[in-house]
Amino acid sequence: MDVTGNYKRKILSLHIDLISYADSLEKIIIMGLEKKKGYVCFANVHMVIEAKQREGFAQKVNGSSLVLSDGMPLVRTLKLLYNQSQDRIAGMDVFPDLLKLANEKGLSVFFFGTTNEILNRIDRKASLEYPHLKIAGMFSPPFDRPLNDQNYINMINASRADLVFVALGCPKQEIWMADNSSRINAVLLGVGGVFPVFAEVQTRAPEILRNMSLEWLYRLYQEPGRLYKRYFTTNTMFLYFVFLEKLRLSLRRRI
Repeated sequence: MDVTGNYKRKILSLHIDLISYADSLEKIIIMGLEKKKGYVCFANVHMVIEAKQREGFAQKVNGSSLVLSDGMPLVRTLKLLYNQSQDRIAGMDVFPDLLKLANEKGLSVFFFGTTNEILNRIDRKASLEYPHLKIAGMFSPPFDRPLNDQNYINMINASRADLVFVALGCPKQEIWMADNSSRINAVLLGVGGVFPVFAEVQTRAPEILRNMSLEWLYRLYQEPGRLYKRYFTTNTMFLYFVFLEKLRLSLRRRI
């Protein structure tokens, strides 16, 4: 159990919170209502392998307020290694649900990342679907400026946002949140590729593929040039390391 009262299980180097989908939403909303600083990571296979290989990255993810099981492979791995049942808590699902709750409870939101075109689409769609939602601001940071620019921090704090959705991609967004959360008066949520899907620039995998742990395959079909190397490398490495961990745990139980 960690200091927040959540039980965790370790998948390679990441400590995944054992929490229901509904409870994760409730915790995030309470943090927003109480203006608590913090950040939330949505873990998937890519993040697990980044944490395994990139020095210091696991500590940044594990230092977050919540590490949630975004991908079905992680849900299945928890079952395989620990016989632990766990909800899938995908950023794709959490994002619209949090917008709905923010709309109902008067929380303000800020969108940070992606492109101006996608941000404008999100603004229009969110305003239609959640008419009372307080959009405190949105910003697409230029690629030629460092992300640790103090002006970004000042802008977000000046907006008085309660929830800040960060879409910079893994591992950039997790590093940025870990490095800056103590200076931002809001909950930061690293939602990765959620923005283009919500904006209807991209489509999400059909539910049958999501349930089969094959959402990555659908994304590969959409962006083969960008994702081919990442998915086939990280997925293979993940299976290999999980096999070794399963073997290690099995041997330890026999001793």
